[in-house]
Amino acid sequence: MDLHQLRCFLAVADELHFGKAARRMDMLPSALGRNIRLLEESLGTRLLSRTTRSASLTPDGTALQDEARTLVDRADEIASRFRDKGRARASMLRLGVIDTAAAGLAPMLLHDFRAKHREVTIHLVEDRTIRLLPRLVSGAIDLAFVRPPSQPDRRIEFLHLFHETAVVAVPAKHDLAGRRRLTIATIADEPLIVPERRWRPHSHDLTVKLFAQAGLRPNVTQVAGEKQTIVNLVAAEIGLAIIPRWASRLAVPGVRYIPLQMKDASALNLLPLAAAWVRASRDPVRDKMLGILKSRLDRYVSEA
Repeated sequence: MDLHQLRCFLAVADELHFGKAARRMDMLPSALGRNIRLLEESLGTRLLSRTTRSASLTPDGTALQDEARTLVDRADEIASRFRDKGRARASMLRLGVIDTAAAGLAPMLLHDFRAKHREVTIHLVEDRTIRLLPRLVSGAIDLAFVRPPSQPDRRIEFLHLFHETAVVAVPAKHDLAGRRRLTIATIADEPLIVPERRWRPHSHDLTVKLFAQAGLRPNVTQVAGEKQTIVNLVAAEIGLAIIPRWASRLAVPGVRYIPLQMKDASALNLLPLAAAWVRASRDPVRDKMLGILKSRLDRYVSEA
């Protein structure tokens, strides 16, 4: 029995679904199941009853759940305490950001932060939310700017910042490229490029939900993983794409970015950005950055 096996068990115990637990742990379901089996073998008892669709706790699994959580929380507390001591000496902040935050929020915030705290070294890690949150819990990063998940990990504190604005990426030679504004109805028949939902659920659902609100179905003809790839596909005239406005800072020739107009402006509030850190952890450097972020948030929002 080790801590990783206990974390795997708790993920399944919380979700009661191996697929959801595997996504939460950023693991393949087969690897998650292997860790559960090793834990059961080491304890000599069955902890979970499995079906093809779900899982349930056995009596021994129920008995283990609270004790396992206490052990894992205690281990996290010890690790956090020693990290705090080391970080007080190191004066470094490890910051995780999703791609649009790397293009928009991070440069502004780091400029303001560096003006006051030149002694702090910033280690910037750019990745997807699904990969940044496990790194946050493990202590590999100290603060992250992410899309908040629909089922947040109770070990993580989230601070909602704002919703990013959406724009339509259009090939420069397209008939719509000269428009000052676009509506969903205007692009209803156009081929669309969307992100892979497994990796970017918010960005994928942005297109689907905006069309649903308009009572229409998107004509999705291409799925891609990264926003840089999506914008390059737009430049190649494969289709149009609805993306966060900060992604328009990607310098790709042959693409125009046109604001998306909705009757109800709140309908565009589908791209939340949040700051995230480990709940109840102490980190003076992180708190200094959060202080600057909160004090200047209105200016950053105006750029989103």
